Amino acid sequence: MQVQNLSMNLNIPIPEDKVIISKCELEKLKQSELDGRYWSMKDLETRVSRKSEWIKENILYPENYRKILDVNYGGFVYYPKVQGQTWVFQASKMAHFLEKNFEPIFRS
Repeated sequence: MQVQNLSMNLNIPIPEDKVIISKCELEKLKQSELDGRYWSMKDLETRVSRKSEWIKENILYPENYRKILDVNYGGFVYYPKVQGQTWVFQASKMAHFLEKNFEPIFRS
């Protein structure tokens, strides 16, 4: 079997309002989108596609996760101390935590 090597130039027009970037650069841009942002419980519900009760029971209150998440342990989640206070999540770190712990969280 012979393989013929043909060299060809191909011009593909790119609209003025578009750019081409590498997949790696796209991932960096997506990650930086979360830098300096904070999520509310509603934001986290949207991200996880679960209600707050499920999130609390399966992610926020289990002791093994709370020791990682709670700001009082050096984490990135503010746990309300009294009724009426809001949950606050450091978006970039919470997104990374969810990505890293997907299997154990959703397996339970």
